[in-house]
Amino acid sequence: MSTDNQKKWPTAVFALGLICGSLSGIGHATASPNSTLLLAGGCNICHGPNGVSSGPATPTIAGLSGEYLLSTLEGFKSGEIPSTIMGRITRGYSSDELQALANYYSSRPFSASQQPYDPRLARQGAKLHNKYCEKCHTEGGRSAEEGTGRLAGQWRPWLIWALQDFRSGRRLAGRKMQQQLDKLYIRKGKRGLTALLHYYASQQP
Repeated sequence: MSTDNQKKWPTAVFALGLICGSLSGIGHATASPNSTLLLAGGCNICHGPNGVSSGPATPTIAGLSGEYLLSTLEGFKSGEIPSTIMGRITRGYSSDELQALANYYSSRPFSASQQPYDPRLARQGAKLHNKYCEKCHTEGGRSAEEGTGRLAGQWRPWLIWALQDFRSGRRLAGRKMQQQLDKLYIRKGKRGLTALLHYYASQQP
């Protein structure tokens, strides 16, 4: 991606977020199947049809665990998880609606992003994943169980931004994750993180 295009992404995401936000808060009664689909339609504008992202600025949310999705949505709403637009969007939803959305997207099939990667770095990243990440992000980062996010197949640019938030302390990681990230960075540096992300990007159909 060119530098100009990279600069345009935050603006584009913000614009899409305003659209998503305008659709949030529709029908605050207990979410029914029809109202959940309507609410999900707003989310799909940013996260792609059925939660499968088609752009590197947003993650795929289809197929993630309901527990992980709900805790993330609640974290955005409370402000515990920093965001550009998700905090404002989630404040427009009731607890029942957030639960319904988490259930809905956890039932959708995950689809890995089609993106370029370096095979050599991916091979290095596979070894690093097994050493530092596999204990929690099992199956090579493909598992969505145990309340963890799926790493394999997500957009690499989005994963870079997410890791930068964890590394900077802008977003708090669990103690074990922070320890493993620190170990990886101290021993392998930025190149180690890059290799790890190429490994996740390499996991495509």
